[in-house]
Amino acid sequence: MNKLAEVLHDTELIFRKAGFQVSERCTSRPSCFDLVTKKGKKLVFVKVHDDVGNVSTKDASEVQAISECFTATPLFISDKTRKKPLEDDTVYSRCNICTVTLKTLEDIISHRKQPLIEAGPGGYYVRLNGEAIRKKRLELGLSVGKLAEMMGVSRRTLYGYEKDMAKASVSAAYCLEWILGIPAARSINVFESPSQGTGFFATARRIITKHYFLQMVLKKFAQFNFDVAPTKRAPFDFIARDSRNSLNVVGGVPHKGEQNVDQRTEEIVSIGKIINAQPIFVTDGRQVPENGIRMIRSEDLEEIEHPEEFIAQF
Repeated sequence: MNKLAEVLHDTELIFRKAGFQVSERCTSRPSCFDLVTKKGKKLVFVKVHDDVGNVSTKDASEVQAISECFTATPLFISDKTRKKPLEDDTVYSRCNICTVTLKTLEDIISHRKQPLIEAGPGGYYVRLNGEAIRKKRLELGLSVGKLAEMMGVSRRTLYGYEKDMAKASVSAAYCLEWILGIPAARSINVFESPSQGTGFFATARRIITKHYFLQMVLKKFAQFNFDVAPTKRAPFDFIARDSRNSLNVVGGVPHKGEQNVDQRTEEIVSIGKIINAQPIFVTDGRQVPENGIRMIRSEDLEEIEHPEEFIAQF
């Protein structure tokens, strides 16, 4: 087992031991995520990278968009960026996606120890609890000017801390905690998920796929007022949503020369269970998966004329 496969195995194990549902690994073809995991309201699309500095912006954008579509969090796991090691207990960002080491993930999931330090341009920073700092300062009878003098920072800087307008250096955060005698840093929630939006589908409308059969399928879904979007780096080929009926669909279509359609559709089914989406495969009759995925034949799809009849397929 190579190092990357070992980290992916350990990542999966950490989530499973903590009671998360974990999907099949996405190995049937190149994917922008390795697995999907869920516990309660936490839904995460996880990708393990050997060197997170080599992540393509296209892959990062796609996993971010797919995650947003399902009100999930994209998360990268890695131990280095551009050959430089990443620190434990620190949250990094790659293409606006949180990135942590395997140990940091284990601390978060298994020990409920949230990281406090965030890596950024020029160094490491801490998000401060401005209200707690202000309240304690007033209790101690310290003016803004006096506390700023004790810390060796400007009044403006301290004002920014108290108003949650600025992040502090790690040394400044320690100094504040020493003077005030209280925890001043806010923990970082790497699973903070975005609001569910339609940005993914709005962007996808501008995407032109060269796959004729997939074009036909997307057109049919759109005909019945589904929001539809093709995906390029996932086990499924498209996502469709009917908000009126609270129906999400992740679907696959056949690809010329594909040898492992059974494995890929197993991954689609597994992911569908985790993200609460209906997995389907629209077949042209030449490739027919034998693993129980819901199938729709292209000729049957073309004959459907009414939305109710179409919805009944799911």
